[in-house]
Amino acid sequence: MKELVIRRIGRERSADINIPNEPFSLFGRMVPLYDGKTWTYTIEKFAEASEMCFPDENYDYERMAGNSVFLGAYDGDACIGLAILQQAMFGYMYLYDLKVSRRYRRMGAAAALIKKAGEIAAENGCRGIYTQAQDNNLGACLFYLKTGFVIGGLDTKVYEGTPQEGKKDITFYLDL
Repeated sequence: MKELVIRRIGRERSADINIPNEPFSLFGRMVPLYDGKTWTYTIEKFAEASEMCFPDENYDYERMAGNSVFLGAYDGDACIGLAILQQAMFGYMYLYDLKVSRRYRRMGAAAALIKKAGEIAAENGCRGIYTQAQDNNLGACLFYLKTGFVIGGLDTKVYEGTPQEGKKDITFYLDL
């Protein structure tokens, strides 16, 4: 890898917001616990790991540009990672999407995108950033905790009646 650079994606590089999704490993589940005051969690490891890949989003830059900030992680001229931020309620920016090309994972690109996202949230007068991850995407859940996020909520109903039934969304917050 050449030097990793994080920068805003503007209209001239708008195609970069559609880097493809790539598979990730499902090797366990995070089980959040709330005692009325504090969130903790346990981990359930799966007996057998599997892979999952989200469908490609086909983002429309022109439609989203009014309420989104697009950040790209670049190796030279190639966009290898993406973060999309959106203004949200209560003084937080919402991390709408975060992905890194498989070949570049575990090399610091996602953490660098989160760092830049925090800078942008601060520039916009926000208290922090929040995002969600499926409870069975343990790698993502642990990544968010490692980069300073804390658990702030659990949605147990979001996937009812869908092919993803049985999963839950964990909400993570990063205060600045």
